[in-house]
Amino acid sequence: MPRASSLAIAAAVAAVALLAVLGSERAPAPLEEGEPAPALELPRLGGGSLRLADLRGRAVLVNFWATWCKPCEDEMPAMQRLYDALRGDGFELLAVSVDVGDDEVAAFRERLGLGFPILRDPDRREATRWQSLRFPESWLVDPEGRIAARFIGPRDWDAPEYADRIRALLAPRAP
Repeated sequence: MPRASSLAIAAAVAAVALLAVLGSERAPAPLEEGEPAPALELPRLGGGSLRLADLRGRAVLVNFWATWCKPCEDEMPAMQRLYDALRGDGFELLAVSVDVGDDEVAAFRERLGLGFPILRDPDRREATRWQSLRFPESWLVDPEGRIAARFIGPRDWDAPEYADRIRALLAPRAP
């Protein structure tokens, strides 16, 4: 009997130690408006790479999406119209595809006639850092590199409210 109770105590101590170790790994705090946007550097579809830090001074819409996501496909034409309307005014749009292969992403881009930068995140490393686990999900980053807004789900991006919100980020601020 003493051997059995010693084993039970040892098992209980091991279980408590395991729970302590597992419980010490906390999920990252949610990203909040006003905080610095996470760093982002990814390869571009077709070659080269792009860093969010290189776009400082611009308002940037970072959109996480996939070719197999119907709501993602549905919002892309409106995103293209928003991009066409604002791109010369200090605005950039980065569409981050989480698809595994480049071929389906390239075919998707061609079929929809998309002209904005498409970045590749097949291992979802950046999507995870940005806490974007559902698609589509978009983040608006202000010219200082801070999170201005988070949008979960598809949007009618060419609606005046979105263009106005981006223009407001670009407007000179009174001292």
